[in-house]
Amino acid sequence: MKDEKGKRPDQQINVELSEEVAEGVYSNLAMIAHSNSEFVIDFIRLMPGVPKAKVKSRIIVTPEHAKRLLAALRDNIEKYEDAFGKISHSGGAPQFPISFGTPGEA
Repeated sequence: MKDEKGKRPDQQINVELSEEVAEGVYSNLAMIAHSNSEFVIDFIRLMPGVPKAKVKSRIIVTPEHAKRLLAALRDNIEKYEDAFGKISHSGGAPQFPISFGTPGEA
């Protein structure tokens, strides 16, 4: 039995995860921008006492995928808090001026 797109409903997707990607990238700040057709999420590593922070990864998604990502994050946060307790919220995002320089700019 196939759906309207010609795929079997129980068909699985094999996802490949290289060792390099599996290591992950640490980020403690995310900045999000959007246009009418995409959301851009920059994951940044901000180090204490260092005035310069680097974007470690940029992910670009469609608005529909951004909404699915939001739902998945909500679901996972609920599961996390059920298992480990409430995540404390320190009262908002850090407030500091941010400017985006080009690579190699001092």
